[in-house]
Amino acid sequence: MEYVYAALILNETGEELNEDNLTDVLEAAGVDVEESRVKALVAALEDVDIDEAVEEAAAVPAATGGAAGGEAEAADDEDDEEADEEEAADDDEDDGDDEDEEASGEGLGELFG
Repeated sequence: MEYVYAALILNETGEELNEDNLTDVLEAAGVDVEESRVKALVAALEDVDIDEAVEEAAAVPAATGGAAGGEAEAADDEDDEEADEEEAADDDEDDGDDEDEEASGEGLGELFG
């Protein structure tokens, strides 16, 4: 991740994104620099407009965050309720070892099925 952050710093300061500059930023941050990773990142970002990519990435969560966030929260609430119901059902059962093993397996089927 620090390699990407270093590339973002270079972009923000208007410096050229090349191997020497990226290595300098990483070394200044105290990172043990791997030359192959530096070369790979510079090559991968060669034809990328970083400002445009950042704007696009920032726009996607903002456009879908409200609807998806509400749905995810509702799903979490439902999962919590189901877990509470399963715990209550498990507490009501007697100490039958076979029944406990079967009951724990049944709950998994509902989660993934």
